[in-house]
Amino acid sequence: MEYIKSGRIKLDKSKFPQVTMLHDPCNYVRKSQMSFGDHHGWNGRWIVQQCVENYVESCDDPLNNTCCGAGGGAWAMPYDDERLQYGKMKVDQIRESGAEIVVAPCHNCRDQIMKGLPKAFKGELGNYHETLYLWELVSLALDYEPWSDSEIARAREMRDEQWEKLGVELETEEE
Repeated sequence: MEYIKSGRIKLDKSKFPQVTMLHDPCNYVRKSQMSFGDHHGWNGRWIVQQCVENYVESCDDPLNNTCCGAGGGAWAMPYDDERLQYGKMKVDQIRESGAEIVVAPCHNCRDQIMKGLPKAFKGELGNYHETLYLWELVSLALDYEPWSDSEIARAREMRDEQWEKLGVELETEEE
């Protein structure tokens, strides 16, 4: 948030015209509320809204979002039936939101939503077609000017000077 608000990074919403929702991981939101007294769920929403043109809410409050079913290590454990049965609530939430992209900050949630749920509930996810990490969405929405040839050449010179100073020997391709 700080980098976006300060202008240190710029984002281009037009790169993401798809309907996008944020999934609130249990550990990041509900457990943080219990442990630290603040869930910061609104911060994730604000960041996503800076990256996409069409943001939709999946619930009225981050604390009320539906668990994906993979938390607490369930994704890695041998409880597929239970994990997927619980995840059916997330399937319904995604379908009802109309989201094409789901942003899932947690790796367990991302795997469940991206791999587990579509496989188990083929055709029940509505418009959904992609899951992204929050950092991944931000990186893909970055608006930047590519370096010019002279900037690239200067960066390579600086790299080579630094490697020479440090005694790094570069392998060169033989022509």
